[in-house]
Amino acid sequence: MKERLIGFFKTYLLFVCIFILQKPVFMFFYHSLYGDISWTDWFKVMWHGLPLDLSLAGYLTAIPGLLFIVSVWTLSDVLRRIWSVYFLVISILISLIFTVDLLLYEYWGFRLDATPLFYFFSSPKDAVASVNAWIVLGGIMAMVVYAGVLYAILYGLLLQKRYFYRMKLPYRRLRISGVLLLLTGLLFIPIRGGFTVSTMNVGKVYFTTDQRLNHAAINPAFSLMESLSKQKDFGKQYRFMSAGEANNIFVKMLDPAVLGRDTIAVGTLQQSADSLCSLFTESRPNVIFVIMESFSSKLMKTLGGESNVAVHLDSLAQEGVLFTNFYANSFRTDRGLVAILSGYPAQPTTSIMKYPRKTQSIPAIAGSLKEAGYSAKYYYGGDADFTNMRSYLMSSGFDEIVSDQDFPMSERLSKWGAHDHLVFRRLLDDLRAEAAEGKSVGNNTPWFRVLQTSSSHEPFEVPYQRLENNRLNAFAYTDSCIGDFVKQFHELPQWKNTVILFVPDHLGAYPEYISNLEIDRYQIPLLLVGGVIREPRRIDVYGSQHDIAATLLAQLSLPHDEFIFSKAILNPASPHFAFFTVPDAFGVVTSDNQLIFNNESNSVVVDEGIERSKNLKLGQAYLQKLYDDIAKR
Repeated sequence: MKERLIGFFKTYLLFVCIFILQKPVFMFFYHSLYGDISWTDWFKVMWHGLPLDLSLAGYLTAIPGLLFIVSVWTLSDVLRRIWSVYFLVISILISLIFTVDLLLYEYWGFRLDATPLFYFFSSPKDAVASVNAWIVLGGIMAMVVYAGVLYAILYGLLLQKRYFYRMKLPYRRLRISGVLLLLTGLLFIPIRGGFTVSTMNVGKVYFTTDQRLNHAAINPAFSLMESLSKQKDFGKQYRFMSAGEANNIFVKMLDPAVLGRDTIAVGTLQQSADSLCSLFTESRPNVIFVIMESFSSKLMKTLGGESNVAVHLDSLAQEGVLFTNFYANSFRTDRGLVAILSGYPAQPTTSIMKYPRKTQSIPAIAGSLKEAGYSAKYYYGGDADFTNMRSYLMSSGFDEIVSDQDFPMSERLSKWGAHDHLVFRRLLDDLRAEAAEGKSVGNNTPWFRVLQTSSSHEPFEVPYQRLENNRLNAFAYTDSCIGDFVKQFHELPQWKNTVILFVPDHLGAYPEYISNLEIDRYQIPLLLVGGVIREPRRIDVYGSQHDIAATLLAQLSLPHDEFIFSKAILNPASPHFAFFTVPDAFGVVTSDNQLIFNNESNSVVVDEGIERSKNLKLGQAYLQKLYDDIAKR
């Protein structure tokens, strides 16, 4: 019995020690990020991360616990081989998860969850496109070595013949089996996290306002497991308040068109705003969306950013309509596209684009414009099957999708497919051909075109060299493509009855090290230019990407009442706020309160403005109703 008890506790403690030691390895790997912390912070990270380590070790020890019970009745070689296979599989999984997490943290800014798995399995090529091949190779080698070391430790300390066969078949088998079964059952305590009301979750490790330390304390394998468990049970997620209270708050956050009235209740987010005026000189202009990869306000001098990067966008801002308090809705392209094209807010724990059945039920700008007589076409230099994009676009109402397969191999020189200037050239060529054929020039045949850029993305390798900083140079390249496109399009007859809308796909990749829990991270430009723009304007009301749908359709005098979450931000009767999410947090920004709430730690991490905490209940109700909506689709 003694040997089995020692083996049981040794197995559990070995897993705990492995997970504890992963934390200083992670911090050493990112020494530039953790170089200024004290030695006491290192111990705090390991101490506060311990609950997740104990919990996951409990999960992993459960099967060895059952195998120890079996060993009371037999000590066959078959049992030993089963044990060996289990330790081998676990060693591989632990090493794989830790290595992938180590490599991706630089790009994602949060510890591993289910999100990268979705991207990888939907399109492996694009999922690794931003990672250098040598890094991938090094990661594979590190994973193999780490897995080998783990297996050697587990096997060497627990399964070597001299240890394994030291366990004798006992006489009191039932009694010993009962003791071991009790010990295995007691693993439920660390697995659950004790006897408190709340069960073990990632938020348990958050112990400081310094998010670097909180992230270092997270067990990536536990984070992944928890994320996977949350993926589909939408109706039970984010239950901040009763359904009635959430409804009462939510209704005050809706556009008047959704409510079926022209005014909105007193005591809402209503603010002094521009009158609902027409930005366009024509009722049915052609519409072009240019969705810019990873752009931020910090790249435009006009919005208080860099002075020598987005020089063409800065110039266009002087002749167009610029929204100065506009915010990204999320952190990834799949979330951002749905926000922009469907007026549907991004989700912190999933992406609705993963579920074609659900995306088919949400409204889309393309569908609304098609009902009004528009044609719709999408241009993207990359893989349109990435993250179920093609399924979403087709169900949204796009007639045709131009993607990487429509460019010759000689032009697919980027890791993401065809570079931006080639995609813009393809759109221009099509517009010239249509003009030559006499199509799409008058108001009788309006059209909707969307062009999505990709070159201003890791690894920031572009056929252009103006700035020394590779990241800024990549943005300058895309900006130059935009400038060339507008210049050439201005010469075509379609220019006079077209509006071009420029908006990033998600929060910016510059500044490089800005935290996901900072308001500035989400500020992005929204710029409208074209021959139908009535006059240059700066608009300061608050909004975010999912408000584009209602705002555009209102300008075209088209109904937008089915876009439940979208608001016409030029309507003074509309509530004016920006909403955004990242794993696992949300933010609500208004003129009088700027707030970010961390769902993992259940705490407010940013609360600024003259009415502090005003937006907390608003954001909680909004997120709760969003998940209610996803659940019923």
